[in-house]
Order: sequence, then C-alpha cells, then structure tokens
Amino acid sequence: MKPADVGALAGRVLDAVNGVVVGKRDALTLVFAGILAGGHVLLEDLPGLGKTLTARSFALALGLDFRRLQFTPDLLPADVTGSFLYDQRTHDFTFRPGPIFTNLLLADEINRTPPKTQSALLEAMQERQVSVEGTTYPLRPPFHVLATANPIEYEGTYPLPEAQLDRFLLRVSFGYPTADEEWDVLRRRMSRRREEISIEPVVDAPTLSAMQAALETVTVEDSVGRYIVTLAAATRNHPQVLVGASPRGSLALLLLSRAVAAMAGRDYVIPEDVKAVAVPALGHRLTLRPEVWLRRVNVDQVVREVLEQTQAPASGALPSYAARRA
Repeated sequence: MKPADVGALAGRVLDAVNGVVVGKRDALTLVFAGILAGGHVLLEDLPGLGKTLTARSFALALGLDFRRLQFTPDLLPADVTGSFLYDQRTHDFTFRPGPIFTNLLLADEINRTPPKTQSALLEAMQERQVSVEGTTYPLRPPFHVLATANPIEYEGTYPLPEAQLDRFLLRVSFGYPTADEEWDVLRRRMSRRREEISIEPVVDAPTLSAMQAALETVTVEDSVGRYIVTLAAATRNHPQVLVGASPRGSLALLLLSRAVAAMAGRDYVIPEDVKAVAVPALGHRLTLRPEVWLRRVNVDQVVREVLEQTQAPASGALPSYAARRA
C-alpha cells in the first residue's frame, strides 16, 4: 500500500468517526495518527466530552475487536490479563484470557486503579505480550490501548507514573464544543431516535496493518530528523523543566509525523508535520520544576515555547539513509 492510499482510507475513517463525534476533527486526526503509528493514546479531558465514544467509534470504523475495561480501585491485575482457572472436566488448570486480549482496549479512567494494576498494562503496551504464572502469551496485532483520565479529579485516584505515561505515544484533549457544535450533537441525537450509534466498518484489521506498514515508506530528510532531535533536546535544557523528553519522545515525534504525512497522502515528512504533533507527543513527557506550578505554567505552554524558539529547516535533500540503501 502506498502513502496516497493511506491518505484516502484515513480520510474515509475520519469522516465516519467525525459523523458521530461532532466538531473534533483535529483531535480525532491526532488519535488516528497515534493508531496508524502503532502506538497507544491517552485521552485526558473532563467527563462527558466524548472520550469513550471516540474509542468505540474508531473500533467500529476500523473493524477491530473492541473491549472496554472500567478501572476501579478494587480491580486486580488478573482482571486485566486473565488467570488460570481449575477445569473440573480435565482436572487441570486452563488459562482464561482477560479483556486485554483484543485489538482495541479502552482503559476507562485508568488513574482510578492502584499502581499494581496499572503496571499490568506496561508489558502489553510495550512488548505486545502478557505474562501470567510464568507463561507468556502474545497479543495478536493490531493491538492498541486508548486510555481515558480525568485531569482535575484527584480524590480516590492514583496518578500515572512517568514510566507509564512515557508508554503512551501521545496525549489528546478534546475541550468543550462550541454552541453550534453542541446543538449539532443534540440535533443528531433526535434525528437517529436512539441512544446507540452505528458506524459501518471502513477497513478491517488486515487493512489497518497494511496502512501501518506503509508508514515505513515515508521518508524523513536529515534536516527534519535533526529538527526532531533538537526539539527534544530543547525540552531538556529549558529553564522551567526538571525532566525533559527522553529519546522515546524523539521517536514518538518521528512516528507521528510520518503518520500525519501519510494521512495527507505524502511519502515524505515536512517540518509542519512535526509541529502538528509536538505538543501532544512531548507534553506528557515533561516534568516541570516545583516553583513553576505557582505561576500556573503547564507543559503544553513549554512545548509551544520550544517550537517558537527552534528554527525549522528548509531543505529538499534526500535522506542519507535512503541514499545508502539505494
């Protein structure tokens, strides 16, 4: 599959999802870019703004197996991964897979469960496998986690540690709709005369895997690659940042910018692709200095400041790795 084909299919998928999740095309594009790049997405926003609806809509449009797991304080790791149960017919223990064995897992309110259960997701998110009682079970591709979190409610929650935040390729927020968009939500609800939504699949799991594989053909010129590295390094040297983005942040920028380029039908990355994903890709990877909190400076502002201070390249040269391969 060529990047131009990816762009055409991606547009149809976004049109289908945008028909249900009203007025959030830019945010939906970022979510789909994370899926195309093979990563996991953290949806951090207030209740009732369409996070769960977004996950379910993408699962329907992409033709993926979908599971929703509600994270609660009493949820155990075995409730996520599965466990061995005694079978009286065979007089032996058999493995019963948990909800993590799916294509698209919605980890709803992930910050409401203790760290022990949160950590049950780490191996699956990074290694695409689950280990239970010394036995490893692979997760069939595609596998993606869309997790939701409430950014302002702290009572009874367990903040995600930096190691787990770093496993998410990007963090996306929707924000409140405009008055016209909110009326459109109500109008569509009255028009369909039922609560449930219905979306016809645009692609299926093998087609999504082919779209993801096509991203490897999207080239990144050397100056654009160094621009990505410079942005990540600038977050580490920023005076308001205690811990900057790791090389995993640079890799996230690379993967997401490739996805954005392919969604636009291009087989090459331009600096604007990098800028479009810099805030969602790097913001959750930064730790600000304690004294900055009093001035209500947030991580997204820091990333935008880094973007303004870092000069973008202007080059049409071929990437060096492509030249060596040729």
